[in-house]
Amino acid sequence: MSRVVEARRWERIGAHSHIKGLGLKDGKALPVAAGMVGQLQAREAAGIIVSMVKEGKMAGRAVLLAGPPGTGKTALASAIAKELGEDVPFMMITASEIYSAEMKKTEVLMQAMRKAIGVRLKEVRKIYEGMVTDLEIKTGRHPYNPYQQVPIGAKLRLKTSNEERTFNVDETVAQELIVKGVSRGDVIWIDAETGRVTKLGRCTEAPEEVKYDIEAAPRVPLPGGSIAKEREFVHTVTLHDLDETRAQRGSVFTLLFGGREEREIPPEVRQDVDEKVKRWVEEGRAEIIPGVLFIDEVSALDIEAFSFLGRAMEAELAPVIILATNRGVTKVRGTDIVSPHGIPLDLLDRLLIITTREYTEDEVREILKIRAAEEGVQLEEGALSLLVKLGVENSLRYAVQLLTPSLEVAKLRGRDKVSLEDVEEARRLFVDVKQSMAYLKEYEEKMLK
Repeated sequence: MSRVVEARRWERIGAHSHIKGLGLKDGKALPVAAGMVGQLQAREAAGIIVSMVKEGKMAGRAVLLAGPPGTGKTALASAIAKELGEDVPFMMITASEIYSAEMKKTEVLMQAMRKAIGVRLKEVRKIYEGMVTDLEIKTGRHPYNPYQQVPIGAKLRLKTSNEERTFNVDETVAQELIVKGVSRGDVIWIDAETGRVTKLGRCTEAPEEVKYDIEAAPRVPLPGGSIAKEREFVHTVTLHDLDETRAQRGSVFTLLFGGREEREIPPEVRQDVDEKVKRWVEEGRAEIIPGVLFIDEVSALDIEAFSFLGRAMEAELAPVIILATNRGVTKVRGTDIVSPHGIPLDLLDRLLIITTREYTEDEVREILKIRAAEEGVQLEEGALSLLVKLGVENSLRYAVQLLTPSLEVAKLRGRDKVSLEDVEEARRLFVDVKQSMAYLKEYEEKMLK
């Protein structure tokens, strides 16, 4: 007898998927709120940054998050993006990425900045909307192959609650109807200008010629009003998307394999896009959405990249730039200059610096509870206490990393709840940094150098 397995939706739990915002109330940080724990001073400072961004007062400035590893710098940047709005672009890169791409360093940074700036486009278009009550596709001989039939037009009848009309359409619309799989009883839109067809779903009032036990098409009501109408469409894209479209990327590689070739975009293309976007904004057809560009490990940037960032943050179209580092006083890459965080002093002067501190034992406990709930891990009190101890003595990241392995150990032992023994077994199998260092010293002579 075959076993029935329950189908589950695919899900990816990110390291900061539990972050919903900064967790502020009247500008003051709550101890535990919106997925954030502790770091009260840093969160309140971030709240002021959010207010400045919304009021358009961040021009020429950037933010630096400085603190030891595992103190919530990336979580803070994610929370700032969430506070700015759901459709605000959030672009995250590590500084070392700019050296591995097949482009100039400044081009990688420029593309990242453009991906962090959204453009909300508003467009009013004339459409024909209704339920298809009759459809007839007209075919004719292919111009180059007399044995093949191709669509040369179509005749369809659309119906709303107030009106019913018949339309003769050309081969472009006919081809769209075929590709979208439109049939009688479907509710569709036809763009009057481009002929593009959008299939909304199956009408609730459609005649049931064929009944299906399982159907994927959604059920939609019969449209009201007239068939010809105007609708406002809102699309949110990034400046980089517009750059790509304007540059008309494409090659034999993309034609054959469907990939996209990463190449540099000429400056004149970006200038043309910027002028077009400004014109759209003046006409009321578009709205600029400044997003967040988060650069982690910023001390890995060199003097050339820092110079580019200093100039780029003063541009008219610039995102909110948030830098993060866990470095102390060190050399600026590519120079012999020693500077705090490995950042040139002239750029440091333009940064609003927010510091993060190590978590207390109670804060580590709350963070582990939140992450356990996010990853679906049930913990016994003994298991939680051991993880808190590991988070304080070793690192919070190590304790969080052990959550899911401990659950897998518990499942192998026939339990759904993680016990103290499960955490100890996971700890034995997956060592921490200190144990790894001891291992290296023990077998130092046998390791490659």
